[in-house]
Amino acid sequence: MASSTLQVMDLTSLKAVLADLSGQILPSRFEKAQQPDPHSLQLGFRTLKGMIWLELSWQAEAARLVQIRPPKRTGSGSTLAQQVQHGLRQLALVGLQQQGFERVVQFQFAPRPGEAAVRTLVLELMGRHSNCLMLDEQKRITAIARQVRQHQSRIRPLSSGDAYCPPPALQSLPPQLNEPIEQWQRRLSLLPIALGKALRETYQGISPALVKQLIALPPTAADPSPALLPSTPVDSITPDQWLRLHHRWLQWLKHLDQTIFELHFEEEGGYCVWNKPDDERVDQRDNQQDAGVGDCLSLRLGLYYRHHLNARRLQRRTDELRQLLQVSREREEAQRQEQQDRMEDTDNAGTLQHQADTLLCQQNPDRDSIDRAQKLYQRARRLRRAIPVIQERLRHHNQRLALLDGSESFLEDLIQAEWDDPAERSRQLEDLKLELEELLAPKQQRRHAGPPPGQPQPLALATTGGLLIQVGRNHRQNEWISLRQARSGDLWFHAQECPGSHVVLKASAAAASDQDVQEAADLAAWFSRAKGNRRVPVVMASVDHLQRIPGSAPGTVRHRQAELVWAEPDRARRTLEAREPLA
Repeated sequence: MASSTLQVMDLTSLKAVLADLSGQILPSRFEKAQQPDPHSLQLGFRTLKGMIWLELSWQAEAARLVQIRPPKRTGSGSTLAQQVQHGLRQLALVGLQQQGFERVVQFQFAPRPGEAAVRTLVLELMGRHSNCLMLDEQKRITAIARQVRQHQSRIRPLSSGDAYCPPPALQSLPPQLNEPIEQWQRRLSLLPIALGKALRETYQGISPALVKQLIALPPTAADPSPALLPSTPVDSITPDQWLRLHHRWLQWLKHLDQTIFELHFEEEGGYCVWNKPDDERVDQRDNQQDAGVGDCLSLRLGLYYRHHLNARRLQRRTDELRQLLQVSREREEAQRQEQQDRMEDTDNAGTLQHQADTLLCQQNPDRDSIDRAQKLYQRARRLRRAIPVIQERLRHHNQRLALLDGSESFLEDLIQAEWDDPAERSRQLEDLKLELEELLAPKQQRRHAGPPPGQPQPLALATTGGLLIQVGRNHRQNEWISLRQARSGDLWFHAQECPGSHVVLKASAAAASDQDVQEAADLAAWFSRAKGNRRVPVVMASVDHLQRIPGSAPGTVRHRQAELVWAEPDRARRTLEAREPLA
């Protein structure tokens, strides 16, 4: 699973988004606020063309303002969402303001278009200092995403009820179109430092991503000097490079001044909104991300951030689950080995009894010999009595190791499920992690209320013949589809003698054809440890012949009157890749 390279939203990107949104949502009526996670707020606005949703995030590594597709209804009960919902109810969005080179956006709300604003929503995109605040007519804070206490910032503490204080002014110079090239070059060359550092420390609105875009000078035959890098010292730049760099600098300022922006994505995973690259440098992902979006720059950026953040979340949860599985396996194997050593010690019971018999078979054994014989008999009896207990403990550890084998198989399936939606994969990983933590916890520490609330959500697909197939992606989902939701006549599939998912073909709704059975068997082979084989034997049984094994982990069943179906995992892979991604 490749790591995700995420570009931070800088001033240029913010201005591009505001220019795009101004023509879409001004004016519009506020309708809905919800907080899907602790670091973002989603706002719904009603326009003449329909609903438009914005996402405002103060997440340190991905502070952003973007348009998103209609989200799921979640997070409307948070305190911040309720405060915003109450404060902006029945108001119209009449203004979007952003001054100079500050990454601060003010959403102005009034009872009607043309009237004075009575509420202001402020979004500050400043890295780890990012925040979101709602102000009343007197510019007092009525709702805030992050309270900033006195001990956290003596310069600018922020709390509900305080008068709003804007961020401290930027100390560097604002870029200007009419600045002479000599003065511009002299300011950047004042100290012998790297070019990227000189640009960021001298002028406002310069981000690391913008530095790379500015210094990406096209090669020329007249100047054989090495290409510019952010680390290039300013005193080693040639006059021709200074001239071409200033030309690009003016290009950037003209795009800002005339609000002309066009989004394209770069091969390294970033994006640019002002400098259209040569045709050969345009990443093919531009066309992919344009599909169904049109020319809406803010929505395309919303999809970009959603994709990368989902990938990061997926990677983080995968690493957490891998670590949990590794630690649990090492612990269980160590405990099992300890019990196996104790079982080997019980083989000495016969030797100890033979030694005791030898002592007592002596002619006229003395008192010490009798005492030693009695102690040897006691040790031999203790070893024999321990055998059933040790066997039970070995069964316990073997069951838990089998549980870990199944969880590792589920994890491998989710890692390789590139056909699935990243958000859905992340949710499945979280469910698997919570399930594993509960099942491996000591009995006295487990929840007394039973399994986690909410109905399990297994993977559901339709066969060519229209029958439903359910695939369990963790232990509880396996039990849910095989023993609780299954109806008489449904068919159950599982890779033979191999950890993997339960697959249930809902043949109770209609008679299953040979093609339906083959598709279900292929899925059972794919969602198993044997997916790397060309052909896999799969057990097929009626759900009427399934029985849960008492005392075993969830999803552990035994069956009667089963048949064997040969399956090809590669066919299932092609079927999954061809299906539409989960929403």
